[in-house]
Amino acid sequence: MQAITAQVRRFLVSEDGPTAVEYAVMLALILVACITIVTTLGTSVSSTFSKVNNSMS
Repeated sequence: MQAITAQVRRFLVSEDGPTAVEYAVMLALILVACITIVTTLGTSVSSTFSKVNNSMS
């Protein structure tokens, strides 16, 4: 029983868990930003190609 208590105590004192969560949150925010940028850029490029295509017709 003391071994389990010691492991739980070490887990609660350890900072590896919160650090991993912080990295996961940062990664999620970076991914959301990248997806937003790519979507906006894709829409802009599509619009530009459509204008060029229409002007060549």
